[in-house]
Amino acid sequence: MKPYHHGKDLPNVHLPSLEHIPFLKGQKALVTGANSGIGKGVAIGLAHAGADVVVNYVVGDDEAQKVVEEIKSECSGVRAIAIRADISKEEDVKSMFSKMIDEFGTIDILINNAGLQRDAPIDEMTLEQWNTVIGVNLTGQFLCAREAIREFKKRGVNPEVSCAAGKIIHMSSVHEVIPWAGHVNYAASKGGVMLLMKSLAQECAPYRIRVNSICPGAIQTPINTNAWSTEEALKELLTLIPYNRIGKPEDISNVAVWLASDFSDYINGTSIFVDGGMTLYPGFAAGG
Repeated sequence: MKPYHHGKDLPNVHLPSLEHIPFLKGQKALVTGANSGIGKGVAIGLAHAGADVVVNYVVGDDEAQKVVEEIKSECSGVRAIAIRADISKEEDVKSMFSKMIDEFGTIDILINNAGLQRDAPIDEMTLEQWNTVIGVNLTGQFLCAREAIREFKKRGVNPEVSCAAGKIIHMSSVHEVIPWAGHVNYAASKGGVMLLMKSLAQECAPYRIRVNSICPGAIQTPINTNAWSTEEALKELLTLIPYNRIGKPEDISNVAVWLASDFSDYINGTSIFVDGGMTLYPGFAAGG
């Protein structure tokens, strides 16, 4: 069997889905940064699996409402609301959780997805660029996890809903292990997410709270259109991906739905790389 070559001869990808299997029925989920890209895909995937969903966003009211309407139209009996909050701000996070609990009664699943980039060479990077990325990508995940854990511990396990008191899924990146020149603030934030996740998992396991991370590689979303929108750009990108295709939001959503379910109940403190093999050091495939 010949390997696929980089470029336009790749076959179309039709992914199977965990959607439409309601094994999250009755659970309440919060997805940060859910009005576009990976967050949108995960929010819709959780809803198809039966969870009521809070669509968090910080800009883009119309986009957030479209996600809510898509969930309501496609997922019978599932509730969805949009809540605007800047997760890097403590009071915004506290207010968001208060609104969610008022509306849904509790939280069972937190998807810590919101993130951003402010790229620059290190000698040109400003403190504002550094603090903005760390504030959203790392501090924001801490603030949301802290509020979720407070509710999980207060409520405890409800065996009619899940065998865990709560599930937190951090959206990290392949760059929690791959250095990224010109993006030191982003890479540092994702390295921090990795140890935040593992430390929380260790601390909270006795309370039957599970904490894990998903580490996407190159995923086809509007934020990185320049990396895949032309044949030349895609060909260059695929040299980094042994599986020879760019990822889709559904690749991440399927893993998130599974991690949020009781099918993964014995998985805790783990980074799951969803990257087509990007972390396999493809440059060494021919001997380095």
